[in-house]
Amino acid sequence: MNQRQPNAKNYRPNVNIADLCCDWIPDLFLFIRSVCFKLVFMEKIKIALFGFGTIGTGVAKILFNHADRVAQATGQTVELARICDKDITTRRDIELPSGVLCSNLESVFSDPEIKIGIELIGGLEPARTFVLRLLEHGKDVVTANKALIAQHGNELFAAARQFGRTIAFEAAVCGGIPILSALSTALQANTLQSINAIVNGTSNYILSQMEGGKTSYRDAVLQAQQLGYAEANPAMDVDGTDAVQKLTILAQLGFDADVAWQSVPRMGIESIESIDFRYAKELGYRIKLLAVAERSSEGLELHVSPTLVKADNPLAGVRDAFNAVKVVGDSVGSVFFQGLGAGQLPTASAIVGDVIDTILGRTAITFRTLNLWNSDKPSIAIKSPNEFFGKSYLRFSVQDQPGVMHEISGVLGNWGISIASMIQHEPENKTDNKSAVLILTTHEAREGDLLEAINQLEQLHTVHGNVVRLRVQN
Repeated sequence: MNQRQPNAKNYRPNVNIADLCCDWIPDLFLFIRSVCFKLVFMEKIKIALFGFGTIGTGVAKILFNHADRVAQATGQTVELARICDKDITTRRDIELPSGVLCSNLESVFSDPEIKIGIELIGGLEPARTFVLRLLEHGKDVVTANKALIAQHGNELFAAARQFGRTIAFEAAVCGGIPILSALSTALQANTLQSINAIVNGTSNYILSQMEGGKTSYRDAVLQAQQLGYAEANPAMDVDGTDAVQKLTILAQLGFDADVAWQSVPRMGIESIESIDFRYAKELGYRIKLLAVAERSSEGLELHVSPTLVKADNPLAGVRDAFNAVKVVGDSVGSVFFQGLGAGQLPTASAIVGDVIDTILGRTAITFRTLNLWNSDKPSIAIKSPNEFFGKSYLRFSVQDQPGVMHEISGVLGNWGISIASMIQHEPENKTDNKSAVLILTTHEAREGDLLEAINQLEQLHTVHGNVVRLRVQN
């Protein structure tokens, strides 16, 4: 018997609303109960911040404006309960709840509800004292202070172990780039062979501006200061100190190297002139301030210096205030990290990431297993600087007369240094018709021999002034 099919437009299935409600009402009830439970019973973690400058303001912005994001990541309510700064009157670019900003440090140290202290004062003192007091009072520490870690790492980490606390410091090197996390966790299956890094954004910005040939070193420094990349006194950036301190931290994590940063050879960018970029380009290179850690059978080679980097190397393309780190491991091969190495929110991002890891207990695990800055822990041998081997770029101002090249090559030959290439140019001063600019690159040579040869070359009457020497990356 034919049955009439329902019209598709008019068809309405028989739905029992009561049955449908019975299906989803229990789920809705469970959801509401879960939300209410979290709101009422979610543990509150109180944090104190020391230092309310540019980076401190960025941290406060993330913790206040994105509290839900942090709570979701940790499963707990995170409250920035205190911000301590000697200046509590200047308005910042954020509105704070009443009573958060204070200058009473003792109230923070002695408050048992504050579990984590973030140190963003910078420098060595009173930052060192504050960190020690936080640890003594049972609080974990997060810091972005690379100078403090490089100078007092042994003391601070010993204190943290003594009091059963942790120190997290991702933001101390390369700002928002998670390089320390990668070395501490993801790359632990490797024996690292080398780290080559651009870790100082200020110097990289200055070199990038000079590379075009129209900006002098002095003008590039002024531009960096106007943009907030360089301090009023940019010495630690341009003389390599900042990069060396960061390099020793990378070496500690990557190679178990316990080395005083003051002992690491460093050369700044002050002696580089615009013409060096032109000559480097002729040779197929760009100039970067590189921090290098390289493993060999004789030990670990560490140094910071302006370096000619092949134009097709990813490090050569890193411009302006960006940082980059190239790591080579025996299993993973070559990996490359790049990003903003400074700035309010990139650095604050790394700091809040450390806060989250500390709350979740991840910091405690890596802190215990890595056992960093422990004088009782075996450390890799550090290679003597005189025993480094590498290629070099040498720029001379010489007297333009026959026999000069023979004289220079004779000095180099006496120290076992062979010449790879030579370029001769007229001097920049067109009225000087008695001088010439000579650029040499060498084959690999022992560092101690090269330095002795340069010293002798500068004594020749045919060589005017100092010899400019830059490393050439192999």
